[in-house]
Amino acid sequence: MSQTAAVPQKHGRFPYSAIVDRPPLRWPHGARVAVWVIPNIEHFLFDRPGAAIVPATTAFVPDVLNYSWRDYGVRVGIWRLMEVMERHGIRGTAALNADVVRHYPRILEAGKALGWEWMGHGTNNSTMINAQSEEEERHLVTTVLDTITEATGTRPRGWLSPGLSETHRTLDLLAEAGVGYVANWVNDEQPYPMHVRNGSMLSLPYSAEINDYAAFIERGQTGEDFARTIRDQFDGLYEDGAVTGRVMAIALHPFLIGHPHRMRAFDSALAHITARQEVWLATGSEIADWYVQHRQAR
Repeated sequence: MSQTAAVPQKHGRFPYSAIVDRPPLRWPHGARVAVWVIPNIEHFLFDRPGAAIVPATTAFVPDVLNYSWRDYGVRVGIWRLMEVMERHGIRGTAALNADVVRHYPRILEAGKALGWEWMGHGTNNSTMINAQSEEEERHLVTTVLDTITEATGTRPRGWLSPGLSETHRTLDLLAEAGVGYVANWVNDEQPYPMHVRNGSMLSLPYSAEINDYAAFIERGQTGEDFARTIRDQFDGLYEDGAVTGRVMAIALHPFLIGHPHRMRAFDSALAHITARQEVWLATGSEIADWYVQHRQAR
């Protein structure tokens, strides 16, 4: 059998489900929207390309311009983001590259003091999950989880792959390693169970749109444009949440959102969200636990 013929044409991970046909989902204290904020805290290798603000130098090795632009996030941007999120009472669910543990332990120290949750986010953001053998991928997953556990004292319960990348077996290996929820699939506004080889897995709503990378790099938005998008998204979900609960994910990268000209607008967007009463500011694990206990257990 050829390699092409062996590639599955269907994922087999979940059946189709129209949100209008599901029983109403209720969040704690009658909240209409569960909001979780996901800072992506990442390390990039110096000898290869990555996210770029200036495409002209991406073929250079090293690409000092774009590497140092990304490096701003862990040196400066994350601290501004932590300050603003704390001001609004929002605990982050950080998607954490394991290499951050070794290179930027000061960030983990601050995040632990703020009560942040840590999700596995691969080894670094220069290594996607796609070309590894099964044993290589299993080793990658286990090493990432063990590294974060040793550094934070808590084993990650969630996972977001670098670039939302997966092989056909990633979910099975994550479940095998004890991960309970994944944020790679951006196809819903509510959690839903996924089929895995052994154990269980929940998909938690993440966003490729309410995402500062898509906003600033791909769509060319300003900070105020992005803040307006966040407000509009929240208002729509809040209205829909009167019928059945929704999840709003806000995906952030400190090297982007962390600049002053963007952070002031983002601060105003968080103020808009937290001014409403029927909102649940939650971490990924809190959303997953509530769903399993009050919906999936039925």
